Amino acid sequence: VLLQGLGARYVLVGDDFRFGTRRTGDYATLDAAGVAQGFDVARMNSYEVHGLRVSSSAVRKALSEGRMQDATRKLGHPYRISGHVVHGRKLGRTLGFKTLNLRFKHWKPAASGIFAVLVYGLTEQPLQGVANMGIRPSLDPRDVNGGRVLLETHCLDWPAGLGAEGAYGKIIRVELLHKLHDELKYESLDALTAGIHQDCLDAHAYFDR
Repeated sequence: VLLQGLGARYVLVGDDFRFGTRRTGDYATLDAAGVAQGFDVARMNSYEVHGLRVSSSAVRKALSEGRMQDATRKLGHPYRISGHVVHGRKLGRTLGFKTLNLRFKHWKPAASGIFAVLVYGLTEQPLQGVANMGIRPSLDPRDVNGGRVLLETHCLDWPAGLGAEGAYGKIIRVELLHKLHDELKYESLDALTAGIHQDCLDAHAYFDR
């Protein structure tokens, strides 16, 4: 596969690399094959934080469990999501909470739930906010988002200069700092509004610590 399929000339693997039947092949096996077949093999040592090995699976596990500070330590920065702000149903605006909407091409991001966040790209300084990342279980799955995963971010202090439409099409970066709770299914718009209001209070409390 490496030679005929990919035409490999240089292969970089991790220090725990294994391949082949029952994972019997290792770096030494691949290096010997490289010498015989004419491609170079290099090994990259593991990255450690506080003596613990960091892996992509460990980062995903921390994110899926809502351990955002742990994920930040492993990544070296907060978990970030970037994209163009797109139009939605504008239900948040109707309820009194304008949102910045980012869509995903995949169905299951590493993290989901309600988060305290920072938003970059709209003003010189990052904006504090609260974000929902998920499928919005309180709403009809046949809505404009089609039941797909959406990141909806409400800025706690909406920039007056943007007006109601000024953010659409802009590229923003949202950093997820702290998980407030999992997605909840509210039985009415009044209950949803009250829930969002409480999330905003909890996000304010997080930033005011």
